[in-house]
Amino acid sequence: MTEFRVRECMGTVISVELASGGSPALLDEVFAWFDEVDARFSTFKPDSEVCRFDRGELALPDASADLRTVLDRCADLWRETDGYFDGYAGGRLDPSGFVKGWSVQVASDRLLAAGAVDHCVNAGGDVRVRGQSPAGRPWRVGIRHPWNASASCHVVSGTDLAIATSGVYERGHHVVDPHTGRPAVGLRSVTVVGPDLGTADAYATAALAMGPAGVRWLGGIAGYACVVVTDEGRKLSSSALSSVG
Repeated sequence: MTEFRVRECMGTVISVELASGGSPALLDEVFAWFDEVDARFSTFKPDSEVCRFDRGELALPDASADLRTVLDRCADLWRETDGYFDGYAGGRLDPSGFVKGWSVQVASDRLLAAGAVDHCVNAGGDVRVRGQSPAGRPWRVGIRHPWNASASCHVVSGTDLAIATSGVYERGHHVVDPHTGRPAVGLRSVTVVGPDLGTADAYATAALAMGPAGVRWLGGIAGYACVVVTDEGRKLSSSALSSVG
């Protein structure tokens, strides 16, 4: 029996669909995890671990294993992206560009380990799918059209995909180029598809920060594909990522 739940959390809407092997108790565990992530990593809650660490009130050895994991991975991603993914780009610690995708990836890994081999977890457009949909076919995931919230500009299909999108269609050009300190322009939407959602999330943010140069950079990353929409409305996609009808 399919289990489905949707709830606001972490400043977005999260939905979890278990096509097989699920239960209401398992959904409870998933959303308890997201509540834990929100409490620990929110940059809007003064008592969160991230805020306390940023203010110097929490030493790294005293931080949780999850916070240390996130900080280590953000440092790795800073190096991988030539500094374009920067948790301090806004002047204070904000690992949100990695945390949302990472938290969904962890939730999906836990569902798989618990026997829910067919599922879809969607946190505000960052999506992790595994196995089959309730119809017994590969999952189909639409990528939001950057000028029409009710339409898709691309659809991908698969049984084991992590899909992360970073765009400026809701908050304007809010992603800062860390090298200039100014909002990046040139790209309207960047979607990265690959095996790990935290990494895909960070790559999408980095490419958006790079502007048009991000398209060429994404093309050189092994194991990940992309769909990019420019400010002029041109859609570019990796040859490895064909659109499905």
